[in-house]
Amino acid sequence: MIPDKFWTRIKNVQRIHQRLYDSGRGWIVGWLILLLRHTGRKSGKQYATPLQYEKIGETYCIGAGRGAQADWFCNVQANPRVQVSVGRRNFKALAEPVTDPERVADFLAYRLKRHPTMIGLMMKLHRLPMKPSRAQFLELAQKTALIILHPQEETA
Repeated sequence: MIPDKFWTRIKNVQRIHQRLYDSGRGWIVGWLILLLRHTGRKSGKQYATPLQYEKIGETYCIGAGRGAQADWFCNVQANPRVQVSVGRRNFKALAEPVTDPERVADFLAYRLKRHPTMIGLMMKLHRLPMKPSRAQFLELAQKTALIILHPQEETA
């Protein structure tokens, strides 16, 4: 279990990322962070959540570190039509929630291959080795969820 203190730090960093996107400077972090605009499942309010992503083919994949209980994940499950900003690009997307452990484990392994140091350190936060086995990936995948964003159309 990752300590709450860690998530508080993440929230502070996310505020900086959102300010960059809101000020038109999302290109600074767009190589790693996208801004996901989604609708609250209960409130109907619009939210913006900066998240790490991987672009795989034409899709954008986002892991939910807090799993399927993360507020943004629950909102996207309830209303999969979202708005995405990546660097200077803005588009509408259809979000596909994925909780299948095999697919999530594949995504985690892909991320580790692309970003060995960063994702390896995240593995250590989960008390796993920096290069986990497939069984360890599957165990972590039980607590993690994935959203695949399918771009629909460019927006201004």
